[in-house]
Amino acid sequence: MKSSDLIAAFLLDSLEKADGLVELQRNELAQQFNVVPSQINYVISSRFTPEHGYIIESRRGGGGYIRIRRVKQDKNVHIMHVVNAVGNRLNAMNAEVFLRNMLDYSYLTPQLFRVMRAAVSDNALSAIPLDCRDTVRAEIMKHMLLSVIA
Repeated sequence: MKSSDLIAAFLLDSLEKADGLVELQRNELAQQFNVVPSQINYVISSRFTPEHGYIIESRRGGGGYIRIRRVKQDKNVHIMHVVNAVGNRLNAMNAEVFLRNMLDYSYLTPQLFRVMRAAVSDNALSAIPLDCRDTVRAEIMKHMLLSVIA
C-alpha cells in the first residue's frame, strides 16, 4: 500500500472513531508515517474535499493544526450540491468521484451506482467527439442526479 493510501486510511479510521471530527498536527503525522509534511497536505487536499463530504480547517505555525470534519447532509441537499458542482464540463474521473461519494453515503444503491457510472463512462460516450464529451457527460450526470431526488 502506498504511503498516501496509508495516511488516508488512518485519517478515515480516526474520523470514524472520533464521530466525524479529527484534529491533528501535520508535522507529527508526517513523522508518524515517515513522510514530508507536504505529503500530508496532498492526501488531505486530494481525498478530503468538499466534494467528498469534508470540511478542512487549518492553522499554520508552531501550534498549528489541521481539523477534518465529515459533513452529514440530507440526501437531496447533497445531490443538489453535486449537481451545482458538476458545472458545464465533467471528466470521467471526477464523475467517478462524485458517484462513489454518493454510494459511500448510501445515497445511491450499488446497482444505481453501476448504472450511472456506466452511463457517464468514456466507453458509453465514445461516439461523442472528444471536444464535446465532457459537456455531454455533465448534462447526463446532472439529469440522472435530479431524477434521484425524492
